This record gives sequence, structure tokens and C-alpha cells, in this order.
Amino acid sequence: MDDLIGRVAVVTGAASGIGNALARRFAAQGMKVVLADIGEAALAEAEHALREGGADALAVVTDVSDAGSVDALAQKTIEHFGAVHVVCNNAGVGGADGSPAWQLPLSEWEWVLGVNFYGVLHGMRSFLPMMVEAREGHMVNTASFAGLRPTPTLAPYAASKHAVVALTETAFHELRAMQSPVGISVLCPAPVATNIADSYRNRPERFGGGAVPDKEQQELVDFLRAVLAQGLRPEEVAAHVLDGIRENRFWILTHEETRRVVRERAEIIAAGRDPVPGM
Repeated sequence: MDDLIGRVAVVTGAASGIGNALARRFAAQGMKVVLADIGEAALAEAEHALREGGADALAVVTDVSDAGSVDALAQKTIEHFGAVHVVCNNAGVGGADGSPAWQLPLSEWEWVLGVNFYGVLHGMRSFLPMMVEAREGHMVNTASFAGLRPTPTLAPYAASKHAVVALTETAFHELRAMQSPVGISVLCPAPVATNIADSYRNRPERFGGGAVPDKEQQELVDFLRAVLAQGLRPEEVAAHVLDGIRENRFWILTHEETRRVVRERAEIIAAGRDPVPGM
């Protein structure tokens, strides 16, 4: 998609981080923007900031782990703007228990997979049919570097992001098979300076929300904060995404390090060798 002026973009997780940077980038291109997030206060602030800058913006409180909530987001988008052209299924949580995969409580798996994987799936089910019918549009699903390389102590996060990569690549082939002009991309950033390490603050009650990290969990949260603070700025990631949409590119990789690790990991798999840390 080249001409974005006047087009409609929907971004989940738009109250902060990559999602907010995407919303601002799209607005700067003259797009109408629908901001979706579970955090009502932060979402209202993000909407106000865009409108202050002259953008045509709509905020919709959305829990992407709930299919009905995402359906409502799609309905409100069409009711308000009449169409949708770009959808970024971007909302995500980290989860930072630090326990081995087999010791994690099911609520941790259900929360992280509910947001990171089912949130993307719900977005695809709610928005792709109308985009396919209109024969135009582009969808971007946010995975992660962790979707290309497993991450010890963050099993639910890595599993959810691997699933997003697989789901998006499958959809790419299916769209091509039906000769649809709708584009789809998967975003796999390495560390980005966001507050995803603190995502437990928006954890719903049904997934054990309200619990404060214990000492060991807090140490992991603090470590992740430090790593993320050195990461790429969300605005730079948004620039990569905009280029990917315009070029109709499937893979949106923000770090050269990702390409190196993927090559080395592929060689290990092809050779049938055991996994090694960092690969």
C-alpha cells in the first residue's frame, strides 16, 4: 500500500510502546486511527494526544484475549469510519515468572497466550474477512525475536510468539493461494524500549490479575527492564513497519542481529545438532 492518506488504521496495544508509536506514525501519514487497548486511562491520553495534533482518532477499550471484545472493535471501526485498511495486531504482554516451563501456573500460560496469540488470532478473524472482501488492506502481526529463537525462563512468551509467526506465515500462503491482494506481515523486533516488563499491571482478574511479583519474580522484571531500556526506540520500530506495509513485505525485522541468529539457528537444525544457548 502506497497511498495512506485518508485510510483507516487499527492498532491494538496503542496506549503505549510500539503500538502508540505506530498510531502516531500512521496519524503523521494522514491516516485515520483507531486506538485499542485494555488500559482505559492511558488509552484516553493517547487518543487526546493524537487529536491535539490534528488527527482523526477513535479510542476503543479492548481486551484482545476476548473474541467478543475484538469483534466489537471491528464493528465500532466500521460504524465510525466505514472501512479498515491497515490492522496492527500488536497488543502483547511479557509474563516474567522465571520458573521452568513445566512449573509455571496455568494462569500464566492462559494470560500470555490469551493476549499474545489469541489476541492476534481474534484480530485476524474479526478484520481479515472484511479486508479480503474489499480486496485491499494490509495486516501486521507483532511477534518477536523470541518467535524465532526460544527464550529460557520466558516459555509462554516464546511459545506465543512462535505461534504468531506460524499463524501469520500460514495466512500469507492462504492469501496468496486465493490470489487476494491483501498483504500480511509479521513483525519480529529484538529488544525495544517499552514497558512490557511491567505488563502484569493490566492483567485481568480471570488470569490472576492483582498479584504483585514476589522477590524472585521482581528480580527478573528488573533485569528485563534494564535490557529493554537499551533497546530500539518504538518510533524506529514504527518506521520499519511503515516501510514493510508500503513494500508489501512479509518479514519485518528490526535488528541485524536477528538475521545472524536465524541463519545460525537454521544451520544447527539442518545439521541435527542439539540447541545451544542463544540459538
